[in-house]
Amino acid sequence: MAHSRRRFGLPGGFVAIDVVPYTEEWIPAVQAFNRRMAEAGMHWGWYETPVDRWLPERGDARTWREHYLAVEDGRDVRGGYALKPHEWRVCGATHLVTDWQGPITEGVYSRRYNTLGLRLLREMLRQYPLLYSWGHGGLEQPMLVMLEKLGWLIHRTPFCLRVLRPLRFLRDNAYLRDTAARRLALDLAAFSGAGSVGLRLLHAAQRARGSRSAPAGASEFERFEGWADELWARVRDEYAVIALRDAATMNHLLPGGGWPAARKLRVMRGDRTLGWAVVMDTAMENDRRFGTLRVGSLVDALASPADAEAVVGAAYRDLRARGVDIVISNQAHPAWIAGFASHGFAILANRRAFAASPELQKAMAPFEETRLGLHLTNMDGHGPMRL
Repeated sequence: MAHSRRRFGLPGGFVAIDVVPYTEEWIPAVQAFNRRMAEAGMHWGWYETPVDRWLPERGDARTWREHYLAVEDGRDVRGGYALKPHEWRVCGATHLVTDWQGPITEGVYSRRYNTLGLRLLREMLRQYPLLYSWGHGGLEQPMLVMLEKLGWLIHRTPFCLRVLRPLRFLRDNAYLRDTAARRLALDLAAFSGAGSVGLRLLHAAQRARGSRSAPAGASEFERFEGWADELWARVRDEYAVIALRDAATMNHLLPGGGWPAARKLRVMRGDRTLGWAVVMDTAMENDRRFGTLRVGSLVDALASPADAEAVVGAAYRDLRARGVDIVISNQAHPAWIAGFASHGFAILANRRAFAASPELQKAMAPFEETRLGLHLTNMDGHGPMRL
């Protein structure tokens, strides 16, 4: 993107804000920005290197990441954001659809910059009109309130959770233990055994409501090959909205030995490939949500919706055999959500929000129909950043 200068009013007068690509010369200014954020009590900051950890080079790939900074008077970094364009199939047509991360700005603590986030959002839309984000954690978030007022689509999606070690979950998760009263209640539930019994009954009841197909086997592989292209060609039109998942794109997203540290599983029944799944096994340490739990996660998958349940089952059994404490996943497609439910996962509603720009909403219209074929996983957003 060319260096662009945007001047707009902020409390205290007019200031010049430039939106510039993040390059090496800006590292000291980003570090100073992060120090100011920390001193103001904020746990947010921006990356202290312009080289993207996940997708460092665009090359000829059909998905990549770009980083930009908001610079005041050519000197001080006041915010930043990242964009991840990715080729999508939307209602049978090909579009370049872009996930955004951020914007993180000093507007979170300074009234002088409280409109900077909106300004940067408009800049993102200027760059890539088919813009979206999937996360936020709830409609109470100020960003989502602002997006709704701007005419964005907000679609809520669930979180899938299966607790394998109830005692450790009750004692070591951080999200539910945020107050002294809750910590006491969870400790009592853990040591009395009531919590373990309740969680097992919850998962058993969920599993009983689902219908499961014959089990499928899973084998780990290093690279996506021709079989993955054949699978993509076979199932892509069974989804109304889905990001490109051919072999070349997946090898770019999941390079061997790179980030994320994920395992790739090919799921088969007999000699037929049903699909693939990408799983992670992460020992957390003082995580804001998971505390010190060992977290298994299904971060990406592809199969026909009819085979989603079998692929979920194969991935779940693999993670269970590795000894994780819990297994989690973020999903949007009804068939994949039902697949997790059939394996006893609790489906916790409205835990994420898919926010789509007005232009993307037009491309997906009518959304009441296309949402039933919307396939989203962690890989479609910022990647499994906290997993």
